Amino acid sequence: MNAVVSACNILAATSGLRQQGWWAGDNIVCGDLLGALRSELIELVEQERFERAGIGRETDYLLDSDIRSDRIYWLNRERPMQRRLLDRMEELRLDLNRELFLGLFEFEGHLAHYPPGAFYRRHYDSFRGAANRIVSVVIYLNETWQPGDGGELVLYQPDSDEEIIRVQPRAGTMALFMSEEIPHEVLPARTHRASIAGWFRLNNSIAGHIDPPR
Repeated sequence: MNAVVSACNILAATSGLRQQGWWAGDNIVCGDLLGALRSELIELVEQERFERAGIGRETDYLLDSDIRSDRIYWLNRERPMQRRLLDRMEELRLDLNRELFLGLFEFEGHLAHYPPGAFYRRHYDSFRGAANRIVSVVIYLNETWQPGDGGELVLYQPDSDEEIIRVQPRAGTMALFMSEEIPHEVLPARTHRASIAGWFRLNNSIAGHIDPPR
């Protein structure tokens, strides 16, 4: 199967996004793609190609290790395996638009590496009213993850400390949630944690240039 999300799971995912603003499923991404992406991440980490992740954008961008301490590598079409993933995400974008009429324009994302001790404090992926990132996506690559390894994704009720769900970062698990509506955090990892994090965006553009670019 070439699609990242099967037709059956698309219906479950779009229903979850429509009714509650989030959805998570296990064993969503096929094993060969997961293995190839995991190998790609390991290779790039060994080559020291990852960079410290920051918060904010444009003039508000800053590095703050008290808020997040992961490292990232932005996906691009120059590497075949990343191009394959981006093609699959384009199919998912079309599915989400067809089912939810969101007007999603493009997907942007990065490989994320959380070494032991790394975390990302509670936050939103998009400021309310900014309408740039609409649907957040997380795909996990951790083949040997075990309970107690940490690094869970915690989704919260808006304006509340009540947890909605803790998503275990097992290989093949995917989470989708509305970027402006669902606050979330990544708990400290106790072992190396590998994932893909990204967003489906609207086309906020000026003179043909997407604004902001990332």
